[in-house]
Order: sequence, then structure tokens, then C-alpha cells
Amino acid sequence: MHRLVRTGGTPELLHWLSGRAGGWAGLVDGDGTVLHAVSAAPAPHLPAPHLPAPDAPAAPDAAELAAEGARALTARGAKAHSLDSATHTALLFPLDAPPAPALAVVVPRPVPAGLTALLADALAPAALCWRAETVERKRRRVDLAESRGREAVLHLLMTGQLSIAHQVAGALRPRLPDPVRVCVVECAGGQRDEVARVCAEADGGRSWIVRCPVYASHLILVMPAGGKGDEPLDENVAALVDDCVVGVSEQLPLPDTATGYRQAFHALAVARGLPGRHARFGASPEPALVVGRAGALWADALLAPLLHHLPRRSQDPGSQELAATAASWLSFSTHATEHLKVHRNTLAARLRLIGELLGLDLGTLADQAALDLALRIRATPAPRRTATGTAPGGETAESAGTAEAAHDLEEILRRPAVRAWATQQLRPLETADTPAPDTARATLRTWLDREAQLGPTAAALGISVPGTRKRLARLETVLGRSLLQAPSARYDLWLAFRALELGPGPRSATS
Repeated sequence: MHRLVRTGGTPELLHWLSGRAGGWAGLVDGDGTVLHAVSAAPAPHLPAPHLPAPDAPAAPDAAELAAEGARALTARGAKAHSLDSATHTALLFPLDAPPAPALAVVVPRPVPAGLTALLADALAPAALCWRAETVERKRRRVDLAESRGREAVLHLLMTGQLSIAHQVAGALRPRLPDPVRVCVVECAGGQRDEVARVCAEADGGRSWIVRCPVYASHLILVMPAGGKGDEPLDENVAALVDDCVVGVSEQLPLPDTATGYRQAFHALAVARGLPGRHARFGASPEPALVVGRAGALWADALLAPLLHHLPRRSQDPGSQELAATAASWLSFSTHATEHLKVHRNTLAARLRLIGELLGLDLGTLADQAALDLALRIRATPAPRRTATGTAPGGETAESAGTAEAAHDLEEILRRPAVRAWATQQLRPLETADTPAPDTARATLRTWLDREAQLGPTAAALGISVPGTRKRLARLETVLGRSLLQAPSARYDLWLAFRALELGPGPRSATS
């Protein structure tokens, strides 16, 4: 019995008791709830159980008889109890003081000799096993609650709800750092918990470690900017854990955690092709930082119907929930269902509503890019837009406080600072070796024109789908951005190509 408890736990012990007794064995709670139950034939080397005569009454349901006996045992506060039916007997022994369950066996009458002594001997190992399993279940619930809490804090940071994120994080450890670097670690199958332990030990518990709710092989680390000791944490992890790949963002303020995650994800795409399995995001401004005040006014005008939406029913999503849904879908595509914990039909219904409110066709890359830019502009603090919204040569993106809202996205894309940003985004294509610059630009442009779909892109290029995928994978290394896996740089690249195609806008006092 002790061996069965160590190797198989309660189910194995009950299965053995059921076979020895030739009947039903289980654990039953005080209110009659059956927690575990096994009904098996006796082992071949044991005598067959006593069988009722052919004209005997039908056997009662064993679980019902055990439940009735458990309720009687609880009501009387007894140390043991037996309950007879016309053909069967239920024997019950409490494992411990309430609320511990009772060990119950239901066998045909008469009760086999020695069964009562056997059950008495089984009480000690069964009680120890039950206690251990109860503790393990509680530990798993605590671990799950902590994991969900950390995931919730990350979600709040990604959606810009910094104050609530700090409140929730206050119940956990460590405190949220500021400024931060965001790190995404891609682990080999089944290693995520072990890699999380290695990260915590290597960093002394200073980083905020979250199991990614979207990608089962990813860990997300929100680290204090600057490493502990001689080597940063991300480099330590790549060196300590075989087969893991690490991408890291640049240093950012805590409110820009969403930007940091995108940067780390892009760096991860580059790191997969490097021998050291580690890459940091290259310096590249966010488009939301170069649009200036005119871009902010355009984003507010575009998003106004969404932000002022009032649901018709209390159970319908409000404006904040719809905005979070849009941001999640733009970042994770269909994986947003895992991120938001909603059904795919719920996601589709919300996206239809968002498209109707904003007058956008969210099936097109152009409108997706516009919505993505508007949401990122709104999430960027105004001082950062003002500080960085300059064109080359120091020309300000607009005279202070005098810009008016642009009527459409094309006016924003014609601004000198945005065109300079677009040129910087596409400059790596000019020095690409594999594929050649012309081929690289044509491939990327065709892919974007075909709504970033591999099949239509391959048909337009006259090559196979696997060939198209390999060419885009090589361009990920060239650009230092993720293309094929969300979060993808396709929105930024569409904006960059479109800005350069439009050409500069007419000069005015506000541009």
C-alpha cells in the first residue's frame, strides 16, 4: 500500500483496494460528494467475491450507497460506519478530522473476512496521500493565480493603464522597474518553467517574469534597464540555457512597455539566425514619435467614434475594451483570442463593430496600418512626441502648438520627419546581399500589396510559397524586424513605402 501511494497516489491505492475487496472503493466527502472512485474486478489470484443468488434484489448504485453512508457518518461524528442494503454493505472510515473525506468500500454481502482490518491498515497511507495531494492542488492554484496576476499586470502595461498595473503588482514581487528593457526568451519545448527559474536566479529576482499568454514557448521579461554585474541578464540567459533564443528591446520608460515588447519580438526574429542566439533591437524611432501634434490630432479624430462609444447593453464591450481588442488583434492577429481570453466568434464580432464605428475595412492592410498608427500615437505621451518630432537638420515638425489636425493619413505621411523615418526604415534593403536590393524591395512591396498573404505573393512573384517564405525570412534578418510572425513590422513597412511613394507635401508655416 505504501508503494502504491508513492508511485500512483490515491487512484492506484483505490484500484488495489477495489480489487482486494471485489467491489467499489472511493473517497467520499462529508456531504456525499464522491471525490475519487474505482470499481474493478478482483485480482486473478484472489478469491471471487460473494455473488448474490439469481433471484436476489438488484444491486444498488455503489456511489449512492457510499454517499448515504458518508452523510450518516458526518451527522453522527463517528469513527467508522457501515450501511447495509438488501445485497451490499458500505464500510466507511474517515481519513482524518473533518473536512477530510472518508475511505469507503461497497461490497456484496456478506462482508469478506478480514476486509475491515485491511481498510483500517489502509487509512494511514490513504490519509498521508490525501494530505500531500491537497497541498499540491493548493500549490498549483497559487502558482496559477500568481501567473495570471503577472499576466494581468503585463496586459495593463501594454494597454497603458500604469496606475492600475502598479496597484496589482504591489501584491506580487518584485516591484515594477522604471526605466526598463523588455526581453522575449524563446524556449525549447517544455523548458519554459525551468528557463523562468534560471532567469530569476541569474537576475536576483529583480525582473518581472511573465509566461506569454499567446506563444507557449515564450517568456517575457520586464527588466531594470542595465544588467546586474558584468553581463546583462539577456546575455546570461542565452549563455546559460541551451537552445533558447533571446531578443531585447532598447531602454524605454515603463509606460512604453508595449513598444518594448514589439522591439524585443523583432530582435528575437534576428536572433534566430545568429550563432549566439541573442540580439538587441537596433535604434529606430517609433512612427508615433515623429508625427508631431498634427498626427496626434489626426489620431484623436480617427479614434473618436471608438473612444466615445457607449454600449447598448451592460454585457456589451465598452470603448476601453474595444480599444484593447483592436490593439491586441493588430499585435497578435488570430492569437488575440489567447491574449484576451475570448472566443474567436467574440473577437470577430468586436472587430466588425470596431470597423463600423471607425469606417475602416479591417480586412485591408492599409486600414490596419492606419488604426495601428493611431492607437500607438494615442499611447505615446505628448512630451515624447514633441521632443522627437523633428525633421533632419533640426527643423521642427511643426510650430509649437499651431498645428491643425491632418484631414487624412496621407497628410501625415508627407511630413518631412515621417519621410525621414520611412527612409531609415527601408535603408537596410539598399545593402542587402541575399536577396539583392532590387529583389528585396520588390518582394517586400509585392507582399504588402497582397495584404501580407503568402499565397497571392508567391503567385505574383512567380515562385513557390515555401520560396516566398524563405525570402521573407531572410529579409527579417536584413531589416531586423519580424515579418512572418505577429507582432509583425508589416504596418510600419506599409507606412514607410506609402510615405516615400507620396512624396513631400507643400511647405507651410506648420510643417
